[in-house]
Amino acid sequence: MKAMILAAGEGRRLRPLTNHLPKPMLPVGGKPLLEHIIINLRHSGITEFAVNLHHLPQAVTDYFGDGSRLGVKLRYSIEDRLLGSAGGVKRVEDFFDEPFVVYYGDVFTLADIRPMIAHHYRSGVLATMGLYPVPDPWNRGIVEMDAAHLITRFVEKPAPEEAFSNLANAGIYVLEPDILSRIPADQPFDFGRDVFPALLADGQRVAGYVIGDTLIDIGLPEKYEEANLLVQRLER
Repeated sequence: MKAMILAAGEGRRLRPLTNHLPKPMLPVGGKPLLEHIIINLRHSGITEFAVNLHHLPQAVTDYFGDGSRLGVKLRYSIEDRLLGSAGGVKRVEDFFDEPFVVYYGDVFTLADIRPMIAHHYRSGVLATMGLYPVPDPWNRGIVEMDAAHLITRFVEKPAPEEAFSNLANAGIYVLEPDILSRIPADQPFDFGRDVFPALLADGQRVAGYVIGDTLIDIGLPEKYEEANLLVQRLER
Protein backbone atom coordinates (compact mmCIF):
# COMPACT_ATOMS: atom_id res chain seq x y z
CA MET A 1 0.00 0.00 0.00
CA LYS A 2 1.09 3.57 -0.71
CA ALA A 3 0.54 6.77 1.26
CA MET A 4 0.40 10.50 0.67
CA ILE A 5 1.78 12.67 3.45
CA LEU A 6 0.50 16.25 3.32
CA ALA A 7 3.46 18.39 4.35
CA ALA A 8 3.01 21.61 2.37
CA GLY A 9 1.51 23.85 5.05
CA GLU A 10 3.27 27.01 6.19
CA GLY A 11 2.72 26.45 9.93
CA ARG A 12 1.76 30.05 10.59
CA ARG A 13 0.34 29.35 14.05
CA LEU A 14 3.72 27.94 15.11
CA ARG A 15 5.80 30.96 14.16
CA PRO A 16 8.59 31.80 14.91
CA LEU A 17 9.40 28.05 15.10
CA THR A 18 8.44 27.63 11.46
CA ASN A 19 10.28 30.68 10.16
CA HIS A 20 13.28 28.53 9.30
CA LEU A 21 11.81 25.01 9.39
CA PRO A 22 8.70 23.58 7.74
CA LYS A 23 6.19 22.34 10.29
CA PRO A 24 6.72 18.60 9.61
CA MET A 25 10.45 19.07 10.32
CA LEU A 26 9.91 20.41 13.84
CA PRO A 27 11.59 18.01 16.28
CA VAL A 28 9.44 15.78 18.45
CA GLY A 29 11.52 13.83 20.93
CA GLY A 30 14.71 14.75 19.07
CA LYS A 31 13.71 13.84 15.51
CA PRO A 32 11.44 15.50 12.94
CA LEU A 33 7.73 14.85 13.18
CA LEU A 34 7.80 13.66 9.58
CA GLU A 35 10.32 10.97 10.52
CA HIS A 36 7.98 9.71 13.25
CA ILE A 37 5.15 9.60 10.70
CA ILE A 38 7.14 7.69 8.09
CA ILE A 39 8.47 5.17 10.61
CA ASN A 40 5.02 4.58 12.09
CA LEU A 41 3.44 4.09 8.68
CA ARG A 42 6.28 1.76 7.70
CA HIS A 43 5.45 -0.32 10.78
CA SER A 44 1.89 -0.43 9.43
CA GLY A 45 3.16 -1.96 6.19
CA ILE A 46 3.47 1.13 3.99
CA THR A 47 6.78 1.60 2.19
CA GLU A 48 6.02 3.93 -0.75
CA PHE A 49 5.18 7.57 -0.14
CA ALA A 50 4.38 10.76 -1.97
CA VAL A 51 5.04 13.91 0.06
CA ASN A 52 3.83 17.34 -1.02
CA LEU A 53 5.95 20.34 -0.06
CA HIS A 54 5.75 24.12 -0.34
CA HIS A 55 7.32 26.00 2.59
CA LEU A 56 11.12 25.48 2.74
CA PRO A 57 10.97 22.19 0.79
CA GLN A 58 14.74 21.68 0.68
CA ALA A 59 14.82 21.11 4.44
CA VAL A 60 12.75 17.96 3.82
CA THR A 61 14.42 16.73 0.65
CA ASP A 62 17.94 17.22 2.05
CA TYR A 63 17.11 15.33 5.25
CA PHE A 64 15.18 12.40 3.82
CA GLY A 65 16.51 12.07 0.28
CA ASP A 66 14.93 9.13 -1.49
CA GLY A 67 13.86 7.55 1.82
CA SER A 68 16.25 4.60 1.63
CA ARG A 69 17.82 5.48 5.00
CA LEU A 70 14.44 4.71 6.58
CA GLY A 71 13.73 1.68 4.41
CA VAL A 72 11.09 3.39 2.26
CA LYS A 73 10.72 5.07 -1.14
CA LEU A 74 9.88 8.78 -1.22
CA ARG A 75 8.53 10.85 -4.08
CA TYR A 76 8.15 14.62 -3.69
CA SER A 77 5.58 16.99 -5.14
CA ILE A 78 6.68 20.60 -4.71
CA GLU A 79 3.79 23.04 -5.02
CA ASP A 80 4.46 26.57 -6.22
CA ARG A 81 1.11 27.51 -4.71
CA LEU A 82 -0.82 25.66 -2.06
CA LEU A 83 -3.43 23.32 -3.54
CA GLY A 84 -5.17 22.24 -0.34
CA SER A 85 -5.33 18.76 1.13
CA ALA A 86 -7.25 17.18 -1.77
CA GLY A 87 -5.66 19.29 -4.50
CA GLY A 88 -2.23 18.17 -3.37
CA VAL A 89 -3.21 14.51 -3.69
CA LYS A 90 -4.79 15.11 -7.10
CA ARG A 91 -1.47 16.51 -8.34
CA VAL A 92 0.16 13.06 -7.95
CA GLU A 93 -2.88 11.09 -9.11
CA ASP A 94 -0.73 8.85 -11.30
CA PHE A 95 1.00 7.49 -8.17
CA PHE A 96 -2.13 5.78 -6.85
CA ASP A 97 -3.47 2.68 -8.57
CA GLU A 98 -4.92 0.92 -5.50
CA PRO A 99 -6.42 1.91 -2.13
CA PHE A 100 -4.07 4.32 -0.37
CA VAL A 101 -3.61 6.29 2.84
CA VAL A 102 -3.65 10.07 3.19
CA TYR A 103 -1.91 11.35 6.32
CA TYR A 104 -1.74 14.99 7.43
CA GLY A 105 1.85 15.99 8.19
CA ASP A 106 1.03 17.74 11.46
CA VAL A 107 -0.51 14.67 13.13
CA PHE A 108 1.46 12.81 15.77
CA THR A 109 0.31 9.37 16.84
CA LEU A 110 1.88 5.99 17.43
CA ALA A 111 -1.33 4.19 16.43
CA ASP A 112 -1.06 1.13 14.22
CA ILE A 113 -3.32 1.97 11.30
CA ARG A 114 -3.53 -1.58 9.96
CA PRO A 115 -6.87 -2.14 11.76
CA MET A 116 -8.21 1.00 10.09
CA ILE A 117 -7.09 -0.26 6.69
CA ALA A 118 -8.77 -3.61 7.38
CA HIS A 119 -11.95 -1.78 8.42
CA HIS A 120 -11.91 0.08 5.11
CA TYR A 121 -11.71 -3.15 3.11
CA ARG A 122 -14.48 -4.77 5.16
CA SER A 123 -16.74 -1.76 4.73
CA GLY A 124 -16.48 -1.68 0.94
CA VAL A 125 -16.63 2.12 0.88
CA LEU A 126 -15.04 4.83 -1.24
CA ALA A 127 -13.42 6.48 1.77
CA THR A 128 -12.70 5.82 5.44
CA MET A 129 -12.03 8.73 7.78
CA GLY A 130 -9.94 8.29 10.91
CA LEU A 131 -11.61 9.84 13.95
CA TYR A 132 -10.62 10.77 17.49
CA PRO A 133 -12.47 12.30 20.46
CA VAL A 134 -11.75 15.96 21.19
CA PRO A 135 -12.74 18.39 23.95
CA ASP A 136 -13.24 21.29 21.49
CA PRO A 137 -15.30 19.99 18.55
CA TRP A 138 -16.06 23.53 17.32
CA ASN A 139 -12.42 23.79 16.21
CA ARG A 140 -12.57 20.63 14.07
CA GLY A 141 -14.51 18.82 11.43
CA ILE A 142 -16.87 16.55 13.37
CA VAL A 143 -18.99 13.56 12.40
CA GLU A 144 -22.05 11.58 13.32
CA MET A 145 -22.06 7.83 12.64
CA ASP A 146 -24.73 5.15 12.50
CA ALA A 147 -24.57 1.69 14.05
CA ALA A 148 -22.68 0.37 11.01
CA HIS A 149 -19.93 2.98 11.52
CA LEU A 150 -20.96 4.85 8.41
CA ILE A 151 -20.75 8.63 8.58
CA THR A 152 -24.19 10.20 8.29
CA ARG A 153 -23.19 13.81 8.95
CA PHE A 154 -20.01 15.84 8.67
CA VAL A 155 -19.62 19.52 9.58
CA GLU A 156 -16.38 21.45 9.35
CA LYS A 157 -15.84 23.63 12.47
CA PRO A 158 -19.41 24.16 13.64
CA ALA A 159 -20.38 26.97 16.00
CA PRO A 160 -19.96 25.85 19.65
CA GLU A 161 -23.72 25.72 20.20
CA GLU A 162 -24.13 23.57 17.07
CA ALA A 163 -21.53 20.91 17.92
CA PHE A 164 -23.39 17.58 17.83
CA SER A 165 -20.47 15.21 18.45
CA ASN A 166 -16.99 15.06 19.94
CA LEU A 167 -15.64 12.75 17.22
CA ALA A 168 -13.33 14.77 14.99
CA ASN A 169 -11.56 14.24 11.70
CA ALA A 170 -8.11 12.86 12.60
CA GLY A 171 -6.47 13.80 9.29
CA ILE A 172 -5.86 10.14 8.41
CA TYR A 173 -7.86 8.58 5.55
CA VAL A 174 -7.97 5.38 3.54
CA LEU A 175 -9.23 6.13 0.04
CA GLU A 176 -10.08 4.32 -3.16
CA PRO A 177 -8.37 5.72 -6.28
CA ASP A 178 -11.81 6.45 -7.81
CA ILE A 179 -12.20 9.33 -5.37
CA LEU A 180 -9.53 11.26 -7.29
CA SER A 181 -11.91 11.71 -10.23
CA ARG A 182 -14.03 13.91 -7.96
CA ILE A 183 -11.18 16.36 -7.32
CA PRO A 184 -10.53 19.10 -9.91
CA ALA A 185 -6.99 19.44 -11.21
CA ASP A 186 -4.68 22.38 -10.62
CA GLN A 187 -6.83 24.26 -8.16
CA PRO A 188 -7.15 24.41 -4.37
CA PHE A 189 -9.51 21.75 -3.03
CA ASP A 190 -9.95 20.43 0.50
CA PHE A 191 -11.07 17.07 1.88
CA GLY A 192 -12.91 18.55 4.85
CA ARG A 193 -14.57 21.50 3.12
CA ASP A 194 -15.14 19.99 -0.32
CA VAL A 195 -14.65 16.25 -0.81
CA PHE A 196 -16.38 14.65 2.17
CA PRO A 197 -19.45 16.95 2.18
CA ALA A 198 -19.89 16.26 -1.55
CA LEU A 199 -19.60 12.49 -1.07
CA LEU A 200 -22.28 12.50 1.63
CA ALA A 201 -24.52 14.81 -0.41
CA ASP A 202 -24.25 12.35 -3.31
CA GLY A 203 -25.26 9.44 -1.09
CA GLN A 204 -21.83 7.82 -1.15
CA ARG A 205 -20.91 5.58 1.77
CA VAL A 206 -18.08 6.94 3.92
CA ALA A 207 -16.89 4.89 6.88
CA GLY A 208 -15.57 6.22 10.16
CA TYR A 209 -12.91 4.56 12.27
CA VAL A 210 -12.11 5.72 15.80
CA ILE A 211 -8.35 5.65 16.41
CA GLY A 212 -7.85 4.31 19.90
CA ASP A 213 -4.33 5.58 20.53
CA THR A 214 -3.34 9.12 21.54
CA LEU A 215 -3.42 11.51 18.60
CA ILE A 216 -2.11 15.09 18.70
CA ASP A 217 -2.41 17.78 16.02
CA ILE A 218 0.77 19.79 16.64
CA GLY A 219 -0.52 22.88 14.81
CA LEU A 220 -0.67 24.97 17.99
CA PRO A 221 2.31 25.69 20.30
CA GLU A 222 0.66 24.00 23.29
CA LYS A 223 -0.09 20.88 21.23
CA TYR A 224 3.46 20.77 19.91
CA GLU A 225 4.68 20.88 23.51
CA GLU A 226 2.20 18.13 24.43
CA ALA A 227 3.61 15.85 21.73
CA ASN A 228 7.14 16.37 22.99
CA LEU A 229 6.11 15.66 26.59
CA LEU A 230 4.37 12.47 25.48
CA VAL A 231 7.48 11.19 23.72
CA GLN A 232 9.61 12.04 26.76
CA ARG A 233 7.27 10.01 28.99
CA LEU A 234 7.31 7.05 26.60
CA GLU A 235 11.11 7.03 26.44
CA ARG A 236 11.61 6.88 30.21
